Amino acid sequence: MALRRCLRVAAGVIPRLLLNPVRCGACCASGRSPLSTTTVSSLVSNTHARRCSYALTSKTELLLRCYSSSSGNTDVSYDQLKQILVGHKAVVFDVREPWELREYGSIPGSINVPLGQVDHALQLDPDEFKEKYGGDMPQPMDNIVFSCLAGIRSKKALEMATSLGYKAVQHYPGGWQDWAKNEQLN
Repeated sequence: MALRRCLRVAAGVIPRLLLNPVRCGACCASGRSPLSTTTVSSLVSNTHARRCSYALTSKTELLLRCYSSSSGNTDVSYDQLKQILVGHKAVVFDVREPWELREYGSIPGSINVPLGQVDHALQLDPDEFKEKYGGDMPQPMDNIVFSCLAGIRSKKALEMATSLGYKAVQHYPGGWQDWAKNEQLN
């Protein structure tokens, strides 16, 4: 089963990287050429990788870091999140630990998937996901919004989902703190 999950991720991420050049953000932003098929196989020893601020310890980590750099606005405001929830326009994940939800509360309609489980959860079989987390597993093209306490963990979850091939991912940077404050005002 673990092998099947690994193959599913590899089958989804690697072809996109090979077919669509990506920019890592550091050296590519300065006008140097983006990563391409010829550079993917030699990322670690490549001079491009040495210039890149994302250079990590292995080819896989570097590849995912460069792939996960996102452009565009990924932030969702309180009002936007309210509209998303009312219209069921996205799957909303709360990446806090279960005890935090019990102690402080949660955003209605959100699915609790702790940050440490996001990577694994997004690679599960849809039936396994529903059984473990109590909601429908989003597909790579579905809208997803991540939330946490104050926006730090949700940003990390967004990066994980992007590295797994999810396209329409956002996060609520205000998190539960902003939600609770706005709910008291209304």
